[in-house]
Formats: sequence, C-alpha cells, structure tokens
Amino acid sequence: MLFLRILACIIGLLAVALGVLWVGQGTGLVLWPANSFMIDDRGWAVRGAVMVCVGAILLWLAWRNNGRSSSDNRL
Repeated sequence: MLFLRILACIIGLLAVALGVLWVGQGTGLVLWPANSFMIDDRGWAVRGAVMVCVGAILLWLAWRNNGRSSSDNRL
C-alpha cells in the first residue's frame, strides 16, 4: 500500500503543477512556450483549475489516514 500512496502523491503533485501551468497559460500570465495554442484561451484556464482540484483531492485521499486503518483512529 505504501507504493500506491507514493504513486498517488506523485500523480497528484504532477496534476497540480500541470493545472497551475494551464491556468497561467490560459490567463496569459505564463507565455511559455511562446507559440503555445493555449495562451490567452480562457477554456484552458478553466481546465487547469479543474486539474488543480483533481490533483489536490488525490493528494488529500492519499494522505488522509497516514497509513492507519479506521479502527486505529480511536482515542
């Protein structure tokens, strides 16, 4: 299960980073690469925001129990 948790975290971090790039390009804040078709296209900004949310949810799901089962969470 540790392997899956690490994999989910890596995928989640990549999704957040990619989403931030898409938001930046879609809003015209990031002009890299200069010939990108995504620059100043608000549709990509929306898609990027959705990607950031998906990545954040994946990160939250991967780390919400810190490897403990629900029976171990007793006080």
